[in-house]
Amino acid sequence: MDYTTLFKKTEQHVTGLFEDHSNTSLTYHNLNHTKYVVDKANEIAGHYQLTERETLVIFIAAWFHDTGYLFTDPPHHEEKGIELMKTFLHKQKADDTLIDEVEGCIMATKHTVTPVGLLQQIVCDADSYNFGGKEFKETNKQVYKEIELTKKGHFTIEDFEHKTIEMLHGHKYYTSYTQDILNDGKQKNLKKLEKDLKKAEKKNNADITEKDGTTKGMQTMLRLTSQNHMEISAMADQKANILISVNAIIISLILSILLRKLQSDPFLTIPTIIFLAVSVTTIVISIMATRPKLNTGTFQDDDVINKKTNLLFFGNFHHVPLDTYDKAMRSMMRDSDYLYSSMIQDIYHLGVVLGRKYKLIRLAYNIFMYGIVVSVLSFAIATFLYHNQPKEKNSPNNTEASSPF
Repeated sequence: MDYTTLFKKTEQHVTGLFEDHSNTSLTYHNLNHTKYVVDKANEIAGHYQLTERETLVIFIAAWFHDTGYLFTDPPHHEEKGIELMKTFLHKQKADDTLIDEVEGCIMATKHTVTPVGLLQQIVCDADSYNFGGKEFKETNKQVYKEIELTKKGHFTIEDFEHKTIEMLHGHKYYTSYTQDILNDGKQKNLKKLEKDLKKAEKKNNADITEKDGTTKGMQTMLRLTSQNHMEISAMADQKANILISVNAIIISLILSILLRKLQSDPFLTIPTIIFLAVSVTTIVISIMATRPKLNTGTFQDDDVINKKTNLLFFGNFHHVPLDTYDKAMRSMMRDSDYLYSSMIQDIYHLGVVLGRKYKLIRLAYNIFMYGIVVSVLSFAIATFLYHNQPKEKNSPNNTEASSPF
C-alpha cells in the first residue's frame, strides 16, 4: 500500500467533505478544529518512535474523528465518522486490520470510552489538547456558541461553564508527553474558569439583592395588570352573555307568537322581520366577541433560543410534549429578561383581545339599542297605517253600500 498517496487522499477527501457540507453553526467542530487535531496528533506522535503504518492510523483517525458532525447529532457523531472512514478506505483498497485500528482510535475520542494502546491515547489527547493550551478560553466560547446555534441545549453560559468545570475535573491526559506539557496549563485554565464563574455569580447575586425591591414592584405591577385584564375580560363575556340570552328569548317569542299572528295580521310582517333581524345580528356579533381563538399550539427550539414565543400562553404550547415544554420553561425561568418579556407579551395580547372584544360588544349593544327603537316604531307605524287606511266601498262593514234601498 502506498502510504504517501493515502496520506494525501485522506486530507483531500475530508477537506472536501467539510467544504461540500459547510455548516456555519459548527463554530467549533469544523475544518479548523480538525486540522488542529491532526497537527497536534502529529506533534504527539513525533515524540514516539512510530512506524509509518502507525502514523498513518493516527493521521486518518484525526482527519475523520469529527466528520460525523456534518451529518448527524453529536451523541452519535463518532459512529457516523467511522462509517464515512470505512467507505473511504474500502475504496482505497485498505486492509481490514488498518480499518479496525483507525476505528478504535476514532472511538477513543468518545467521552465514555477509555483509550487502549498508545495510538488511541495519542488521538484522544490530540482531540483534547486545547484543554491545557492558551487557546482554551476561545475554544470554550466556540463550543458554547455551537451549542446555541445547533439547538442542542437550553442553558445559560453559567450552566455551560459549570459543565465545563465538571468535565475538566474528570479529564485526564493519557500519554506521558501531553501530561508533561499540558497538565499545568489545564489546571490554570480550570482555576481561571472557576474564578471567573464565582465572580460572575457574585455579581449576579449582588445585582439581584440590589434590585430586589424593584423586582418585587415590577412583579406586583405585572401580576395586578394581568389580573385586571382577566377581570375586564370576564365582564365583557358577561355582557355578551346577557345580550345572547335576551335576544334568544326575543327570537323564541317571535317564532312562537308573532309568526302565527301574521296569518290574520299580515301588516305586521315587515316589523317582525326587522325585529328578528336585529336580534339575530346582535346574537351573531356577541358570539363573535366571545368566540375563542387558538394558535397552532407548537413552538420550535429556535423560538425559545431567540425568545420569539410566549410560553405563558397555552395557545402556544398545547400540542407540545411535556418534556419539551418543561425544558423550554426551565430555560425561560433562568433568563429573567425572557421571563419578563413573556409576561409583558401576555398582558399586551390580552389587551389586544380585549380591545377587539369590547369593540364587538359595543357594536352589538348599539345594534340592539337602535334596533329595538326601530322595531317598536315599525310596529307602531304599521298598526297606525292599517287602522287608518281608507275603507273600501264594497266592504261588508259599509252599511250604506250594503243597503238594498
